[in-house]
Amino acid sequence: MRNIPSTMKSIQDQLAADFEYLDDWEERYAYLMDLGKEVQGLPPEEKTTDNLIKGCQSRVWLTTRCENNRMWMSADSEAFIAKGIIALLIKVFNGQTPADILNETFDLPDRIGLTAHLSPGRANGLAGMLARIRHDASLALATPNNN
Repeated sequence: MRNIPSTMKSIQDQLAADFEYLDDWEERYAYLMDLGKEVQGLPPEEKTTDNLIKGCQSRVWLTTRCENNRMWMSADSEAFIAKGIIALLIKVFNGQTPADILNETFDLPDRIGLTAHLSPGRANGLAGMLARIRHDASLALATPNNN
């Protein structure tokens, strides 16, 4: 059985604190890419058109599932920055309830200054990933017996 994670707010607070220790955006991008190395990726059979996030500058695949009223995500990308962004999303959202995903504010990218440092393509990708997670959470919430 998986551990139930901390609240989304506390996870975002911790990640924001981690980024505060880094002096400049070169170090922050390096840290973001290091976080991306933690993303385990997806097997080839899950890298489908249905799992591809629309609007991303690079190809990003995301799968979600709901077990015992908790959402679990897996993802992959061919780009290091995109994988880092995915890692942030997974750290915050993995193991949360669909209701919490839909109701809690996800402001980490603004808090760490990431939003201001993303190209338009990467910003669209982040928005697409977030929209997909929230969409899948709303489907899970609407599905009886999603355990």
